[in-house]
Amino acid sequence: MKLVTYLREEVDQLAMLVDGKLYNMQDLHPDLPTTMHMFLLMWDEVIEVAKAIDLGLKEGRKSTRAIGIPYEDVQVLAPVPFPTSCRDGYAFRQHVAAARRNRKVDMIAEFDQYPIFYFTNHNAIQGPGAIQCMPDHFDKLDFELEAAIVISKRGRNITAAEADDYIGGYMIMNDMSARTLQMEEMKLNLGPAKGKDFSTVIGPMLVTPDELEAFEVPAKEGHTGKAYNLKMKCWVNGVQVSEGNMGDMDWTFAEIVERCAYGADIMPGDVIGSGTVGTGCFLELNGTGKLNDPNYKEQWLQAGDVVEMEIDGLGKLSNTIVAEESNFSLLAIKKNV
Repeated sequence: MKLVTYLREEVDQLAMLVDGKLYNMQDLHPDLPTTMHMFLLMWDEVIEVAKAIDLGLKEGRKSTRAIGIPYEDVQVLAPVPFPTSCRDGYAFRQHVAAARRNRKVDMIAEFDQYPIFYFTNHNAIQGPGAIQCMPDHFDKLDFELEAAIVISKRGRNITAAEADDYIGGYMIMNDMSARTLQMEEMKLNLGPAKGKDFSTVIGPMLVTPDELEAFEVPAKEGHTGKAYNLKMKCWVNGVQVSEGNMGDMDWTFAEIVERCAYGADIMPGDVIGSGTVGTGCFLELNGTGKLNDPNYKEQWLQAGDVVEMEIDGLGKLSNTIVAEESNFSLLAIKKNV
């Protein structure tokens, strides 16, 4: 299934996307929840009913109450508009190695020992559309091309071998980053905070694992969990800047979930990102460019830029960078400078 959350009469509503049209859940079956939040909470009770209806729609068997709404005629929200939490992983070795090479430091051995993640601001989750940025965000404003999952049932101390059963679906993630804020904060060894908490974009839809079975490939040697051969691309103002593949994840989502759930509950509605794919951000691209050419001109996102991301099978996510009407700056009020 392809599940879309959209705005209907000022309320978030859940729909199935079939052949370019949205079919509202409440019109399809009385037992189906009307929001993604409720759908995830009731996952085991409703998923088979929903799959059967989805199949019927694809085969042309439409309920008399179900009227398809053209996808382009609605305001699409984040597929999981109110996640219970948001973590972001660090799964692509290519990106990590390139970023460290560009800083002229050795690859960190711990990367190959265990997956890591950090918590980000789940209240800053958004879908397609405008990304509101403050003045400090424009000091080296960056995108990050990623994939993400959502957890569909509660679990604790889950092994990687069983973790795929807890994944409700996949989507595109753009982990927006204000690099100057991020780099300053991380000198204090407490991880990213204000450099990350203004916007994390997911969408435009949540795609259930059954839709991706044809793309499944073996995980990398020594790893456990499902992997998918899905091309990942990003354009800025129509110019392609990034290309990678979900199959290049060194740590699988199952292994990341295993670590997340160790001694802690994971909950329906938890969103977990993959981390940046190789070539998937300006920080890496600029570093590689300058390493090869000292005169390389750095590129960062500016107000008015359009960022488009696409992953095979997961749709295309589009956002426009917008400057907030404010002159307030955290960088300007630093002490002892």
